[in-house]
Amino acid sequence: MSVLVMGCALLLSGGPASADDLAPLPPVPADYAGKHMPAGGWTDPKAIEEGGKIYRGEFNTDINCASCHGKDGKPVKKGARDLRDPKNTTRYSDSYWFWRVSEGVPKTKMKAWKGLLSEQQIWQVIAYQHMYSHDGKPSDHSDYKP
Repeated sequence: MSVLVMGCALLLSGGPASADDLAPLPPVPADYAGKHMPAGGWTDPKAIEEGGKIYRGEFNTDINCASCHGKDGKPVKKGARDLRDPKNTTRYSDSYWFWRVSEGVPKTKMKAWKGLLSEQQIWQVIAYQHMYSHDGKPSDHSDYKP
């Protein structure tokens, strides 16, 4: 019985799982459903550079994605998503990713950043984060799999 409980805890905590084992993502609320990365944003060097500053806390010390998701996208806090793992990032539509960065994730440590970041800045940090699942290189989000 304890093995079953431990296995369930590992799965629920975001531990190792195949893409088929991952729970379906919740639907994007109507307010966010039409949000899409601005044209060229996934690979725009200037946007990605600015996104990196935000991610590392250089833009505003109150915003530091790396403190949970790691300086290289490898989580350093329990429950943080591994941004290097395409099993995570390929599941996120533009609008889903924008929604979660903007509003946070309920019942987790993921905060809502919309009060501290502009819409443009949120897109910049998303473009920067996206590189982690592409060997640190800018890439269009053509790998998204609904």
